[in-house]
Amino acid sequence: MAFSLLLLVQLVIISTLVSLYVRLWRSRNGPLRPMDWPVVGVLPALISRLHDLHDELTVVLAASGCNLKAQGPLGSGMRFFLTADPANVRHIFTSNHANYPKGEELAEIFDIVSGSILTVDGEACRQQRGMFQSVLSNPRVLELMSRCCREKVVDGLLPFLARMASTGTPFDMQDLMTRLIFDLTATPIFGVDPGCLSVDMPSMHVAVAMDTVMEVGLLRHTVPASCWKMMRQLNFGPERKLAVAHTLLHGFITEMMEKTKARCSGPDELAAVDILSGDPAYCSDKALLSKILINYMIAGRDTVGTTLPWVFYNLAKNPRVVSGIREELAHIASLKASAAASNDMVFFESEETKDLVYLQAALFESLRLYPPGPFERKVVLADDVLPSGHRLCSGETILISIYSMGRMEALWGKDCYEYRPERWLSEDGGKLRYVPSHKFMAFNSGPRMCLGKDIAVTQMKTIVAAVTWNFDLEVLEGQSIQTKLSCILQMKNGLKMNVKKR
Repeated sequence: MAFSLLLLVQLVIISTLVSLYVRLWRSRNGPLRPMDWPVVGVLPALISRLHDLHDELTVVLAASGCNLKAQGPLGSGMRFFLTADPANVRHIFTSNHANYPKGEELAEIFDIVSGSILTVDGEACRQQRGMFQSVLSNPRVLELMSRCCREKVVDGLLPFLARMASTGTPFDMQDLMTRLIFDLTATPIFGVDPGCLSVDMPSMHVAVAMDTVMEVGLLRHTVPASCWKMMRQLNFGPERKLAVAHTLLHGFITEMMEKTKARCSGPDELAAVDILSGDPAYCSDKALLSKILINYMIAGRDTVGTTLPWVFYNLAKNPRVVSGIREELAHIASLKASAAASNDMVFFESEETKDLVYLQAALFESLRLYPPGPFERKVVLADDVLPSGHRLCSGETILISIYSMGRMEALWGKDCYEYRPERWLSEDGGKLRYVPSHKFMAFNSGPRMCLGKDIAVTQMKTIVAAVTWNFDLEVLEGQSIQTKLSCILQMKNGLKMNVKKR
């Protein structure tokens, strides 16, 4: 521990001094490529750029041919290869995926879900993917998801927006979407509605705890493991906050499991936990079951819940795209004569939005620019040579910048920073273009492709269609839209919006 504490103190002092130098250089000379400084490696460059880490990394990778090698502080054992090269991504995730597992260190970083599908490799991963596939393809679970989505949008989301419109009250779209998706994720898992999106808007301490896991997770990714483990042992700094978050999350799972047992469900209703707890592999290991359920919550809430605020931000900034979505919805809305005649709000069923290509293109374009998971992490098992010609050594860590991949001119053209859904459409606009997953990584790629992709897209199309058809949204002026320092691409200060009923 003494060595770890001394190393931490030295890193803080040296990194601070070098960080000040980097900032001085940038103020006089413009962008500075990250340097592997003596002793501290690239840590000072990370510190000096944390406020806009992903954008800075995009600039650096673009200038480096989409690939970059770096190292951590002396003695830390941190050796990184950063890439936004689709050919390398295909090699890592598909062609030679067995050589690039998530690795044991990721399980330590996300110890609250260690042993779950997020952190395991090999046979354990295949078994859990099979289990998740059985849950996500079960007709009764899917029916519960669909019914829950409809009820939450019709009885919760749309009435809330109508109240905000009638009073002219600004609201935080990110908080609203977090509440909605938290309920949409938890209800099909436990068969019980947490009620986060209710009139009284209760405390979201469990969601905040999930945010803490992702925020401290980023810190654990960027500092030597000996440093954050020492802080954990001392119950110090962000590790102390994380320990509280772990307690809250495990307590939430215990509480929801008790409510699940006590619920009065219909004979045809089946929640995901009913399937999981009946599996012999998990029913006898309550700790692992708890971690799997937390993983399930993170997979559902952090993906869709992180994406939707960016979708509404992009739509509010691009009214022509909103017009395109409404034009696509108009025929469906015209068939709902009763709602139109009574001036009620219109809800679009999932079957009705399934084939709407422009709406899906608008979602994918937002996911390209603002992927909910901005990076992926892998480790190298055996020495290898990538398609780019870079040699990788066993034990090196690979960071794939999904955020940067979506903003590379070589991949998406000179307008790569522009929000333009048309890039996803065929020439006649009637079909979606095929884009390989190793170029568009929002849903992962290869054998670990996201199992919930279709469900996530369906939910987002249902929500965006209902909001876009019934309301006009406007981003409140004067706010700073920045990304949070986290493993997920949340907005640091939320998204304040005004709404008007159409």
